[in-house]
Amino acid sequence: MDYQYGADNRAEMIPFLPEGYRRILEIGCAYGNFRENITHCDEYWGIEPNSFASKIAAKNLDRVLEGDFDAVYSQLPDKYFDLVICNDVIEHMADHNYFLQKIKNKMSDNSFIVGCIPNVRHIRNLFNLLIKKDWKYVTNGILDYTHLRFFTKKSIIDVFNDNLYDIQRLEGVNKESFKWSLKYLLKYPFYFIFGMDLRFTQFAFRVKPCN
Repeated sequence: MDYQYGADNRAEMIPFLPEGYRRILEIGCAYGNFRENITHCDEYWGIEPNSFASKIAAKNLDRVLEGDFDAVYSQLPDKYFDLVICNDVIEHMADHNYFLQKIKNKMSDNSFIVGCIPNVRHIRNLFNLLIKKDWKYVTNGILDYTHLRFFTKKSIIDVFNDNLYDIQRLEGVNKESFKWSLKYLLKYPFYFIFGMDLRFTQFAFRVKPCN
């Protein structure tokens, strides 16, 4: 069995990691491959609802809880984790605001959340919507059929501000690389008119709860 979210170790997220973390919790850890990016930690926990992926993750992480966040919440120690990883999981949540409030109970003082969220304003998505008049769900990507929420850079900022998080870093990742082609050059007017955020498929962040 292949699990589509499991293979990538998400090395593009390394610059967003803080310094001085000891106990990590990864929400939606898949196979646990993100640990390849971690140079030091005392404990690395994972939460993974997919049974197949969680069994593989258990070999890579110190402890893996199988289930969604609500189901395993009571098994997480309070005020314990100083780094929470949320790579491509917030868009899968029925109530992301609830999660951002509840996870604070499990975070130690001076703790961080690092993760990324798909950008619904990516140029290919807007082209399909505005020109092709299409909004077609697929098995992976921005319009993944399992996504319950959609975000722009502005709405990501609003979500963290509304839930009282300090945004330390927020940047686009996985942008389209420059290519000398007519098709690519025709996109540039759209970038300048509608914003350079159209280039990025995701926005990565590092935030911490406000004191």
